[in-house]
Amino acid sequence: MDELRRMGATLPLISSNLRPRLDGMPYASQAQPQDTGVAVYFKLKGQNRVLACDKWNRIEHNLWAIRKHIESLRGQARWGVGNMEQAFAGYTSLPEKAGGVSWWEALGVTVNATADQISAAYREKAKTAHPDTGGSHEAMALLNEAYRMALGQLPQERR
Repeated sequence: MDELRRMGATLPLISSNLRPRLDGMPYASQAQPQDTGVAVYFKLKGQNRVLACDKWNRIEHNLWAIRKHIESLRGQARWGVGNMEQAFAGYTSLPEKAGGVSWWEALGVTVNATADQISAAYREKAKTAHPDTGGSHEAMALLNEAYRMALGQLPQERR
């Protein structure tokens, strides 16, 4: 929670398979659940964000990993390597997952588009979505995710 506060995050919520208290924090002395994954939801500059970790076999170790990840992101911003918007661009998911547009709408193609049509549409949209050409990191991240999803959902014979 301290690292989230230092980063400027608001409305933090820790999600795990531990039973939470009324304040949202887990009760102490609970046995480790079978699924020890953790997700930390929060708002950063008005954007909903989430960091998740399930690498370790204890919930507190996965929380520690998320803490260290946030600490390293803050360090990058301090050292002038990047900023938080750039760091979190890769953690942006397509709105389709929350009821928004689908990959084919994001790319401006039909659901039955070929790999060549998808690639051409991606290149065309990237001309305006890329931050170097007046777009934003978030717009480019959404376009990249749509492109990745499109190619991943193509039947083998259309790739």
